[in-house]
Amino acid sequence: MYGLTVSAGAGVAAAWAYLLLGRGFYWRVRRPAFDPAGACAAERIAAIVPARNEADVIAQSLTSLLTQTCAGTLHIFVVNDGSNDGTARIAAEAARKVDSAASLTIFEATPPPPGWLGKVWALQQGIERARATRPDFFLFTDADIVHAPGNIATLAEIARTGAYDLVSFMVELRCATWVEKLLIPPFVYFFFQLYPPAWIADPRRTTAGAAGGCLLVRAESLARLGGLAGIRGAIIDDCTLAAGVKSSGGRLWLGLTNLATSVRPYGSLAHIGRMISRTAFSQLRHSAVLLLLAIAGLTLAYLAPIALLLSPYALPRALGAVTWAVMTISFLPMVRVYRLNLLWALTLPVAALFYMGATLHSAWKFWRGRGGEWKGRVQDPARSGT
Repeated sequence: MYGLTVSAGAGVAAAWAYLLLGRGFYWRVRRPAFDPAGACAAERIAAIVPARNEADVIAQSLTSLLTQTCAGTLHIFVVNDGSNDGTARIAAEAARKVDSAASLTIFEATPPPPGWLGKVWALQQGIERARATRPDFFLFTDADIVHAPGNIATLAEIARTGAYDLVSFMVELRCATWVEKLLIPPFVYFFFQLYPPAWIADPRRTTAGAAGGCLLVRAESLARLGGLAGIRGAIIDDCTLAAGVKSSGGRLWLGLTNLATSVRPYGSLAHIGRMISRTAFSQLRHSAVLLLLAIAGLTLAYLAPIALLLSPYALPRALGAVTWAVMTISFLPMVRVYRLNLLWALTLPVAALFYMGATLHSAWKFWRGRGGEWKGRVQDPARSGT
């Protein structure tokens, strides 16, 4: 028993040595060094906002877009995707209030053709409508994202100075309730662990990722891919688009920002669970083997250190204490980003347990034919032979 426990402790220590030192230093979260004050992009930018029942948030989002420092080169296209809550009317009112109706185009989306998912089809329709403005860049942004005045110009400046084809910001998510404080910083932490920004920006690596809530892509790069047809069935559309851009020779950049924030509340465990369940099993390519490996990996890295603390032997307890300390230290930068009490860093194992459950729930939903369910649509149904 002693030998087995020590071996488990050694395995946990090896896992954390790799995560801390061998995975692109994903935990060293940094914001861009660009100063947004007075920034004004010279490039023409077409912002595409897919909106499905977003009446409670879209006015804030559009007001922030219509008052950007680069407003003179920015035209916004709201694709009203079957809303029944007055989203389009509220969007139009928001533009009138800031005297910017000429910079906003609102139109109704058509139902997605076979093989297309709703959001990707809405984005594609926005691209087709926006081509008349001959944009240099397309901005894909969600209807709940509020942008600081220089945010879009900052994205364009990053793309210009770094010759990037696709740049995106992981926006600051709402983190007000205890549930959000427990689960939102780990969500971003785990995302960067899966998609280390340093690896994404490295053209020698195949790792590709993006954050679809605030994503800027060069029009010529998108044209080279044939628009979004190649990702029409992708539930994780942002990372799939990034992979396509990188595989075609394009360069990527992903970073964290406080210049854009989500105002969508995630006030309950069930709400955050649904958000994770929508895409988690798709991330694992619908593979039961990868699901088991993911659960085993999360258990080894995040739960085993706590279990080792309960060992009757001194060495396993020491290994558990050291690895929990390393885990906590790696999480501290993200806790600071969200301006939380540093004691929240100790709760990462609890969050990992929750995300394990949400991942299992995602697989169960998929096998029941309800995969990717979001806003009344099943986006990731189980298919025969899968």
